[in-house]
Amino acid sequence: MQIRPLHDRVLVRRLGSEEKTAGGIIIPDTAQEKPMEGEILAAGDGSRGENGAIQPLDVKAGDRVLFGKWAGTEVTLDGEELIIMKESDIMGVIG
Repeated sequence: MQIRPLHDRVLVRRLGSEEKTAGGIIIPDTAQEKPMEGEILAAGDGSRGENGAIQPLDVKAGDRVLFGKWAGTEVTLDGEELIIMKESDIMGVIG
């Protein structure tokens, strides 16, 4: 299945979190927090400004980003959990 985000939205795949603490304690899946880091898989064209022109997004597919814990809407595509969120929910680009 294919999905193309519209306007100023992006499609993000969460990057895996650590399953062990620094001391070597294994954390079960039910106790782990969802990672706030991800990779952008697809991005929309941008938002329309007051003058009617499209403002392109600052991020693109392949960027690693940080986002808020409760940002976006979770969707499942082909058995994979992804997030669709607005560009404004992204706090920064890593790297």
